[in-house]
Amino acid sequence: MKILMSLLVALGALIVIILINKYWTELRGNKTQIFSNTEKVYQAGISSLWPIAKAYWSTKRQAPIPQGVIPLEALTPEILAQSTQDTVYRLGHSTLLMRLDGEYLLIDPVFSERASPVQWAGPKRFHQSPISIADLPAIKAVIISHDHYDHLDSAAIEQLATKVQHFVTPLKVGKYLTAWGVDPIQVTELEWWQSVELNGLSITATPAQHFSGRGLLDRNQTLWASWVIQGLQHKVFFSGDSGYFSGFKEIGERYGPFDLSMIETGAYNELWSDIHMLPEQSLQAHIDVKAKAMMPVHNGTFDLALHDWFEPFERINLLAKQQNVTLLTPKFGQAVMLANPQASELWWRAIMLDPQKTDELNKVVINNN
Repeated sequence: MKILMSLLVALGALIVIILINKYWTELRGNKTQIFSNTEKVYQAGISSLWPIAKAYWSTKRQAPIPQGVIPLEALTPEILAQSTQDTVYRLGHSTLLMRLDGEYLLIDPVFSERASPVQWAGPKRFHQSPISIADLPAIKAVIISHDHYDHLDSAAIEQLATKVQHFVTPLKVGKYLTAWGVDPIQVTELEWWQSVELNGLSITATPAQHFSGRGLLDRNQTLWASWVIQGLQHKVFFSGDSGYFSGFKEIGERYGPFDLSMIETGAYNELWSDIHMLPEQSLQAHIDVKAKAMMPVHNGTFDLALHDWFEPFERINLLAKQQNVTLLTPKFGQAVMLANPQASELWWRAIMLDPQKTDELNKVVINNN
């Protein structure tokens, strides 16, 4: 009975939030710039709440969180100082540290314990970051994909404000950074297809199919983006959060091929696949942008959906084998050399509750293809 009451209260709260947001958006629509997708316009409505609530109520998961300790490769200032190659380090979720042309870039830095507006509730980390903000090297630029809490961490930005030369964001996201102590002169906001050059590094905002908002009354008042990052020798693509859409093919035609794609593969469900790709779609996005190797991100750090924590790794691994795609699933903190990326070990299998789950996921992949 308590569980049922909690579900009803949560459902009621969601309905109130949607109605408030809808009314406020209509009221402010002619005064505030509202951004939208090129193909599908994401609008959460009351009609979509019941199937989502039903799915949360009925879905039985084997392992929503890891049953063992997620392995990390600790990063230290000494290790990073010895690096001489263009390298990508996955720090967690969608947080990536990248060395390109001797400069360090940091993507979607989230270091807090929870991806939430408060630190006493909300999705909690499965693991610590392999490096602290204090131990990070000098950062040429921080790149933000959008304003959701699992991608834009106010506490991290406050600590990074004096450690970073530039912050590059989609339109209107910069207001958060300046409110958290970043000098406005450090912030560059870009619209889709716009670029900024930083000492030879080219950073381009490209389309994504998603939405934005950090509160009840700010839906889609900031832009969201994927990113093309190009140095002298290597070029990478970061999807941010996105549903699958034709924009990936256009990005591939305009900017491909890429040495590496870092594609969202996690927190997905059929009920919201228009804003978070399913693994099959993530792989197709990688193929569309014409990348040599794929690194799935947006997984392994927070419980944000209804799948087991390890499912994104297993499904994309099986799909990549079928399509002969070079897949990189490094441990958090493990170096990936862009000049010669090596296939990673399947580290998550050592802490899966039931390794036989692989057979079940294999059937899912086969049935979906």
